[in-house]
Amino acid sequence: MLALAAHELAENEFKPEPDVLWEEPTQNAITWLPCANQRAEDHIPPPPLEHMTGYIMINANGGLNQQRVAICNGVAVTRLLNASLVLPRFLFNSVWRDSSQFGDIYDEAYFMNHLKEDVRIVKELPLELQSLDLEAIEAVVTEIDVPKEAKPSFYLKHILPLLMEKQVVLFEGFGNRLAFDPVPFDIQRLRCRCNFHALKFVPKLLELGGLIVERMRDKHPRWGPNDDDFDAEENPHLSGTERIPIRSAKPVPKYLAVHMRFEMDMVAYSLCEFGGGETEKKELQAYRALHFPILAKLEQDGRLGTADVQRELGHCPLMPEESFLMLAALGFRRGTRILLAGAHMYGGEKKMTILKNLYPNIVTKEELLTPEELEPLRNHSSQLAVLDYLGCAMADAFAMTDSGSQLSSLVSGHRIYHGSGHRPTIRPNKKRLAAIFEHNATIEWSHFENRIRKMVAETKRIAARPISRSVYRHPRCLECMCKHEV
Repeated sequence: MLALAAHELAENEFKPEPDVLWEEPTQNAITWLPCANQRAEDHIPPPPLEHMTGYIMINANGGLNQQRVAICNGVAVTRLLNASLVLPRFLFNSVWRDSSQFGDIYDEAYFMNHLKEDVRIVKELPLELQSLDLEAIEAVVTEIDVPKEAKPSFYLKHILPLLMEKQVVLFEGFGNRLAFDPVPFDIQRLRCRCNFHALKFVPKLLELGGLIVERMRDKHPRWGPNDDDFDAEENPHLSGTERIPIRSAKPVPKYLAVHMRFEMDMVAYSLCEFGGGETEKKELQAYRALHFPILAKLEQDGRLGTADVQRELGHCPLMPEESFLMLAALGFRRGTRILLAGAHMYGGEKKMTILKNLYPNIVTKEELLTPEELEPLRNHSSQLAVLDYLGCAMADAFAMTDSGSQLSSLVSGHRIYHGSGHRPTIRPNKKRLAAIFEHNATIEWSHFENRIRKMVAETKRIAARPISRSVYRHPRCLECMCKHEV
């Protein structure tokens, strides 16, 4: 199949690409416009300090994107309970191994000021509460104590009395601990305001993100000969809070961002097989035994499904080769500029060589930025993830390879909210892809191409947010966006 793809890419290098690759497929996309920053005429500001119910503290876990969700859910719960929010802190994670705190990633002053009409936010507890032993007074609430996607009624019934008694409650973790429905309109809008407006990255990260976008579009030997004249302008699709001056061409060269979720931890956790034979099997089993011992024990006892079943169900990460075969079938030309986002890919250089045989203009942030530019971010994986986020959010087209990825989900939502209908996203259906790739040894390229294009076209349909789905990923709802007739 790779040989077929390489042949087709060479044959079609100078043919026009399908128009749908670089634009939303329907006019309906531009009928949804951002409006989460609008407050109702009867909006009620936070109560005076003497009428506050207490202080909410959050120690957010996970990586950059899990923490972002926890922050905005924490803002929503704080408003719901008429409390004050202490600027969230980030837990040190054994996988991410990053000591970055809120102010290393987000503009603290901007965040606090932007939400001052919604919640009272302070940098630390008042002096009289700082000496409290929160564990001793049973004011610590863990993820075990709060159901996943708990409804607002849970917080009013169980957390509010505790908060009023102890004066402060610390949420440890707080990943996905607030439901998306049913939630009051103003609380839902506040979540959108927090995610799409209040969380502004610090200047140094915005600057590096701008450099990535600039270099993806610039005139440079890495892209081959180009006679276009360049001048300076701004990316027209960025929101005001994230607008970054970049150099661009006339016409501006387009680039595709691909978020490749194929890191060692994900590959091992999936329990899938990826064509590496006995060597791969032993390597992944050893990794599971070290990092996921419970999963390894269940596997050893034969209590988990087979790798074939996992793949049929669409539970396996897309292999890099599969992802790029999909791009070839969609019609992206061989010379397409591609930003490959994500952490270190399992298979490393071997996989990258295969991909570059199909698409030679694949680059990573590490290749676009100099060692000196990257040095301040060394050992700060969350700050590096910001660069992936920005590079994907600003791309002319974006392809996710795992719909369960937090980064892909948040980037997809960002592109819908800020993109004005001009930032298409490719969302493959892994279950259907598995069925297509099952016959890759015998399928003709034209048939493969037709099936891939049909599958992706169906995922690009413009629709309002489904009930109970994330507003961060699906902001097309009246709480986040306003619908206008064209």
